[in-house]
Amino acid sequence: MTTYQLEVIENTAKKDKPAQDQIAFGQTFTDHMYIMEYHTEKGWYDPKIVPYGPISLDPAAMIFHYGQTVFEGMKAYRTEDGRILLFRPEKNFERLNLSSERLSIPAIDEELVLEHLKQLIKLEQDWVPKTPGTSLYIRPYIISTDANLAVGPSATYKYMVILSPVGSYFTGGLKPVVIHVEDQFTRAVKGGTGMAKTAGNYSSGYQAQANAKKEGNADVLWLDGVEKRYIEEVGSMNIFFKIDGEVVTPELNGSILKGITRMSIIELLNSWGIPVTEKRMAIDELYEAYQAGKVEEVFGTGTAAVISPVGELNWQGKKMIINNHEIGELSQKLYDTITGIQTGKVEDTLGWTVEVK
Repeated sequence: MTTYQLEVIENTAKKDKPAQDQIAFGQTFTDHMYIMEYHTEKGWYDPKIVPYGPISLDPAAMIFHYGQTVFEGMKAYRTEDGRILLFRPEKNFERLNLSSERLSIPAIDEELVLEHLKQLIKLEQDWVPKTPGTSLYIRPYIISTDANLAVGPSATYKYMVILSPVGSYFTGGLKPVVIHVEDQFTRAVKGGTGMAKTAGNYSSGYQAQANAKKEGNADVLWLDGVEKRYIEEVGSMNIFFKIDGEVVTPELNGSILKGITRMSIIELLNSWGIPVTEKRMAIDELYEAYQAGKVEEVFGTGTAAVISPVGELNWQGKKMIINNHEIGELSQKLYDTITGIQTGKVEDTLGWTVEVK
């Protein structure tokens, strides 16, 4: 990759910042954004921090027609003493390149874009909220920009980063949710794009999620696309089960996203001496364990929620009530520890945080 000096064009028309107790997710954006261009003959070039605003694309830009795009989701956190911390950002950029490889998008220089991200956040440091539970959401993404209707990889791309202050994911506290086990629609299949963080993986789930919500469920538990039997993800999160004292999560199989929070949960539990089993899990086997009184806790994991406890699973007319609709002791401890590390309240003995200086 060709590297060029980062150009910074400051925004002279600064926005008013929202009240920190009234921040809706993903609707408010900071004063600046980051853009870098790619051309097959140049590689990645011309990195810039510019005022936040619309971009211009040709109507024939390939992103509109063939969906060649990848993205990431990460956060910056304000500590009580005013520092700004990122949580394992190198893993996000590593995964962005894995997604790009699957979508035939050229790799970025992970160290360079992390350094440029720090500079962007430093410029926007006043946008990192201070109220407990809030953070600055970071959305890096790449889109194909060639004006070309031929089916094939684009020759040009834009890598961009936008920032958005966000409130607490759980406005009413950390409460277990009701989940529908989806047996009609498919999220992803092995060999497809399920292991990549790409746009179509999310919009293709909207119909199933809307149907589930009509029946009073918060989201769906996805099963494999071949046998409709094996558990994969919950909503857009990875999922964990505590069964008869053992923590179990579906193994990465080519259709499940390699979650950064998932990885952190496994490493944290191992550091506590609690082994985690990654294996193929069948929904009927889970139900059998439930009937035997062995299913103790269920929780989803992801950047937005960190931990999202599940209080009920609905599968083919059968209800599985988890821990009397209450958050489990392990789920709470994991949530408190990871959010504590992210915000500097808990000592980071695993070296996960990166300070923006």
